[in-house]
Amino acid sequence: MTLVVAIDGPAASGKGTLARRIARHFGLPYLDTGKLYRAVGRKVLDAGDAPADEAAALAAARALRPSDLDRADLRAPDADKAASEVAAIASVRAALIDFQRNFAAQGGVLDGRDIGTVIFPSAPVKLFITASLEARAARRYHERQARHETVTLAEVEADMRRRDALDATRAAAPLRPAPDAVIIDTTSLDPDAVFARAASLIEAAF
Repeated sequence: MTLVVAIDGPAASGKGTLARRIARHFGLPYLDTGKLYRAVGRKVLDAGDAPADEAAALAAARALRPSDLDRADLRAPDADKAASEVAAIASVRAALIDFQRNFAAQGGVLDGRDIGTVIFPSAPVKLFITASLEARAARRYHERQARHETVTLAEVEADMRRRDALDATRAAAPLRPAPDAVIIDTTSLDPDAVFARAASLIEAAF
């Protein structure tokens, strides 16, 4: 059995922190699939095109290289917005499926929004990490403050609510737990407690 751990969830739920820790603990490669869409969105912006332009976004997705994921400007607010726009385009998501599946062909940890439902529906372990909107907005607000960005908590929460709505209602791979995913609400859990729960599930599966 190939050890693939699929971790999905909304922004700032803690899925990335958990995925990286699981990968280190079990000695597995890790892919933040959200970076794929951020990198595609950034390439579209670099070209002077609109992220919602399907032709431009698809061309950027087809030209994506692993080195594009190492850019330092993938966490900026404009990259956030561009990522959500290109991720809503079905042809872009389809173009990136092979990239993700090839990455974890020999096992790996992937976090995103459709890993358990679309990319690896047969993954032996599927986790859906979530938290209240208020908790997630506060986490993202503190992250952006640490980067010395000028933003209010209300603005962060409004942007996150918009992103949640887009993710949940898009026609292509809407954000939702896989039917057999284990849902972990991190609103009142610290990272150690979340990791302990996830690690026990993975050990039991393998």
